[in-house]
Amino acid sequence: MAVRPALPTIPGLDKVFIGGRWQESRGGGLVDVICPADEEVVAQVMDPSIADADAAALAAHQAFDTGPWARMSVQDRATVCERLADAIEKRLGLLNTAWLLEAGAPIAHGEMINSGAGTMIWRNAIAQARAAKFEERRSGPLGEAVIIHEPIGSVLAVLTYNGPVVLMGMKVIPALLAGCTVLIKPAPESPLTSRLIADAIEEADFPEGVVSVLAAGTAVTQHLVEHPLIDMIALTGGTAIAVDVVKRSAARLARTALELGGKSPAIIADDAPLETVLPTLMDGMTGFLGQVCVCRSRVLVSERRYEEVIDAFGSAFRDLKVGLPWDSDVDFGPLAVKRGRDRAEAMVQRAREQGAEVVAGGRRPAHMNRGWYYEPTLLRNVTNDMEIAQEEVFGPVIGVIAYRDLDHAIDIANDSKFGLASSIYTADPDVAMNVARRIRSGGVAVNNAGVSLTEPFGGFKQSGWGRECGVEGIFEFTDTKQVLLSGSYLNA
Repeated sequence: MAVRPALPTIPGLDKVFIGGRWQESRGGGLVDVICPADEEVVAQVMDPSIADADAAALAAHQAFDTGPWARMSVQDRATVCERLADAIEKRLGLLNTAWLLEAGAPIAHGEMINSGAGTMIWRNAIAQARAAKFEERRSGPLGEAVIIHEPIGSVLAVLTYNGPVVLMGMKVIPALLAGCTVLIKPAPESPLTSRLIADAIEEADFPEGVVSVLAAGTAVTQHLVEHPLIDMIALTGGTAIAVDVVKRSAARLARTALELGGKSPAIIADDAPLETVLPTLMDGMTGFLGQVCVCRSRVLVSERRYEEVIDAFGSAFRDLKVGLPWDSDVDFGPLAVKRGRDRAEAMVQRAREQGAEVVAGGRRPAHMNRGWYYEPTLLRNVTNDMEIAQEEVFGPVIGVIAYRDLDHAIDIANDSKFGLASSIYTADPDVAMNVARRIRSGGVAVNNAGVSLTEPFGGFKQSGWGRECGVEGIFEFTDTKQVLLSGSYLNA
């Protein structure tokens, strides 16, 4: 039997990381880190207190107001961020092992998302910042002005357990490149990866106060969201949490950027050959057991091809192997959190009660008696008014919905409060672009089930607002200033 990897050397297990250095906690206590694969305690870590949060918010505020970071040139900030990228990349092996232990992510998944995509994302962000126009001179009918993108201030970056490393490139490094100070708030389920990230930040040698890392729970997070010294909250999370963030920050009109969940559709047109659809769509449906915001959780197929698609995907789902994430022979480990397993299980049960049928999966694997496991599940006879088609599972549950024609498919795709990602599979490029223009989502993939994380990415509707990645993802953390050099509406 495969043996669980040993806990790598992780700094600061009994400390908090505030303002760029390890410190004793101001009243926090030790908590267990439980591996979701076998429910064993793998470490104890310091749980940050509200006093720690206050210290981190003050450090970020003071560093922005009086420190050098916001006043450095973007080229100099990029140089420091390059040191951070180097330091993270040196630790990728450790980070992937730590992620396996705290969230059940198999090493192969960590190597793909962190070592592969993550490296490209943060390196691209640094290159984009170096080339971006933070100042631009413009002339118009009412005068001549300089347009300046200035950092917005201190940023609370709220990260999730499903991407604690890659989100450094999507959220944290862009905010730093813009000139903001950043209080990184990883999920409490990310206590090991967050400390390795903090260690990399310390090695990168930022000016004092610029970066803090607190993998805190709900009470501390809510305190920070309400904190008067936090100028912006950049959140990756669920819609309900985002609504709470907006309410808590509304009184001071703090800026928010929200990358939220989805119920992303994949439309399979009648001319799309399944042998080309299956490889990418299977990954898009089941990657990290559906614990991905862009999971293609609604598969839309014509009534004519319904049985053909059910047979093909049902067979593919039944071939997937679930087991210990450190076993190289399995495809998936457990869900990262027990509540995620329980939610998937309950939603499948309600889907059955509403008329859906299980084609594959739909249960805890019989051979795994410990850990938070649930088999990748394919449901048929799903209609778009069912809960399973309208609410995000954030787990490995996919519903197949029949449509009459492509117009009907687009109507189904858009009949959702979400609008994050979507896919259209077709052999006709004109049809692909027509469908892509009509779907109400922040991203549409043609004959693919992914997104580009080097281009602006974000949601429509209740999938959030603001954009990450690309130069737009850097400017998200700026205010735009007009400096009028000549002319005015008064002279018009």
